[in-house]
Amino acid sequence: MKKERVMASVRGMGSICIVILYLWTIFLAIAARVVPVPSILPNYERPVSSIFDTSKYGILQLNNGLARTPQMGWNSWNFFACNINETVIKETADALISTGLADLGYVYVNIDDCWSAITRNSKGQLVPDPKAFPSGIKALADYVHGKGLKLGIYSDAGIFTCEVRPGSLYHENDDAMLFASWGVDYLKYDNCFNLGIKPEERYPPMRDALNATGHSVFYSICEWGVDDPALWAGKVGNSWRTTDDINDAWASMTTIADLNDKWAAYAGPGGWNDPDMLEVGNGGMTYQEYRSHFSIWALMKAPLLIGCDVRNMTAETLEIISNKEVIAVNQDLLGVQGRKVYVAGTDDCLQVWAGPLSGHRLVVACWNRCSKAATITAGWDALGLESCTRVSIRDLWKHKDVAGDVVASFSARVDAHDCEMYIFTPQTLFRYDI
Repeated sequence: MKKERVMASVRGMGSICIVILYLWTIFLAIAARVVPVPSILPNYERPVSSIFDTSKYGILQLNNGLARTPQMGWNSWNFFACNINETVIKETADALISTGLADLGYVYVNIDDCWSAITRNSKGQLVPDPKAFPSGIKALADYVHGKGLKLGIYSDAGIFTCEVRPGSLYHENDDAMLFASWGVDYLKYDNCFNLGIKPEERYPPMRDALNATGHSVFYSICEWGVDDPALWAGKVGNSWRTTDDINDAWASMTTIADLNDKWAAYAGPGGWNDPDMLEVGNGGMTYQEYRSHFSIWALMKAPLLIGCDVRNMTAETLEIISNKEVIAVNQDLLGVQGRKVYVAGTDDCLQVWAGPLSGHRLVVACWNRCSKAATITAGWDALGLESCTRVSIRDLWKHKDVAGDVVASFSARVDAHDCEMYIFTPQTLFRYDI
């Protein structure tokens, strides 16, 4: 008799479990419709986390087939400024190959300001500086292309560039055709001497001119975040500067990271928020600070444009910018910008940044902006995870798995001004279509 009562109880519990499972399935089907599927990513996976705002994801991006992931490469300005010439550019292309950086995705070799002569020629065309670039830009592009790399160039949506060389305002069609004839693959378009004309009026003409050439050119808008370009530039360019210029200093880097964080919801495949180029290796920050810089830029899906002299890097610099696992976070095809999700400590100096990745994973960075080492805890509530979610954790700087079954929270001891970076992979997950 007792056995029969037990069996009846078990059958009853089984019926209850079936009902609960049925209701849970219905809930998941309803919840799955909360986050819209962006048309540009047909294989999109709903993030396991509930906190990441993707409401603007995919609706603004310029659809020219470029920038499916953030651009990677090198830019001359942060180290060389105006001290550039064709030898520097060729040797940099060579170094990207010899160091293996090109194989990791650093393919754009971008010439910044000061490449042109100080006046246009008699036909109104831009002319390369005859002393710095005697062979011309076409020959340089051919050299770079011969290495399997891409060449970028610089101009300005004003009458002059920032270093008072000819700008492209009112010369958009002619300059775009010239760049295309040289085989240029990338244009950084600056904001100096703009005659007070609104950026929303000055930047689209170059977009149209580049498209009219029939030559594929990555269009990098550099208007310094003046008119909140995340709100409009996605229809114009492939990336847009959200901040003023970065300096090779901890205060500059952290301030810019915070400014860029505001616009996380607007980035996605085709168009990216740009908090300016990397300073890693230029000497103004410590190893820990540079590692933080690279980690947060990767998590924010920022362009990874090296700004140091890659011909003469230290082993530490190469170690940072060649971290394949951190680069993979930046280049993840889900393309959702990570953001700051938790702060604590004096002046909010203990921080957790996180973002969803493909495969229902999360990238989590514990960033210590305090002056002393500290323990930083990433709680599941801050990460938007269900409290019972169990995850395995991989350390992207130590290149090893550090935990296999973590629930509710994860803590890390982090040195001052350093950043530890992890991949959280849920152990059990309902998979469903949305």
